Amino acid sequence: MLKLVRNLAFAALAAAGTVSPAAADLSDVLSSGTIKIAVPENFPPFGALGASGEHEGYDVDVAKLIAADLGVELEIVPVASKQRIPYLETDRVDLVISSMGANPGRAKSIWFSSAYAPFFSGAFATTDMAISSPADLAGKKVGLTGGTLEDLELTKVAPESAEIIRFGDNAATLAAYASGQVDVLVTGNTVAADFTKKNPDKAIETKFIIKESPCFIGVKKGSFDLLQWVNVFILHKTLGGELNALSEKWFGQKLPPLPAL
Repeated sequence: MLKLVRNLAFAALAAAGTVSPAAADLSDVLSSGTIKIAVPENFPPFGALGASGEHEGYDVDVAKLIAADLGVELEIVPVASKQRIPYLETDRVDLVISSMGANPGRAKSIWFSSAYAPFFSGAFATTDMAISSPADLAGKKVGLTGGTLEDLELTKVAPESAEIIRFGDNAATLAAYASGQVDVLVTGNTVAADFTKKNPDKAIETKFIIKESPCFIGVKKGSFDLLQWVNVFILHKTLGGELNALSEKWFGQKLPPLPAL
């Protein structure tokens, strides 16, 4: 009788929407035949819409490898920086492969795989601008994308007289620097390299590194089997050379040693 009462109470709570649904795990992905993976909406060379009308980039290629190894169809879901964790928490995607760094704050909400891609955040400006530390940003206009790791880290160390201008996405940040709205560009090394390639007349260089921040794959809390599978996938593709080939293709550099969780 007591067991029946407990079962009825649980059913009532579930019907009322107070019981959270179980997180999608590896078995759910395999049975559905599709994996939904969030990739950068506009963050080359990690992910962006290519000339063919299809999304392309390092993260997109990693997503394709994952789907192929799982033997399922891939559903690409382009996301902006601020959408990455909410999309995972609300089951709109199964994984986030979107140049995401791991930190204790984010780890309260989601799980992270071992690192799969290299990345560092830095301050970039023209060669004639004397900047070698955050203190040298005093009195300068600094452009960055709001809500990113660069935003969080630079805000901690920038002098009060530095004018930090936050933009909604990476494309807007780059456009602002290109048009002279800001003096200093704060972003990731790969983004700066892509910008230099497209704008050789700007002749920007790394002024100082803000933070080394390799990229990790985001997994929803509770999806333990999926997390374990992703970590084995990263190990396998690192040892097999596939990730190194993608690093050389998209970043122009060999894959450096990356941390494992």
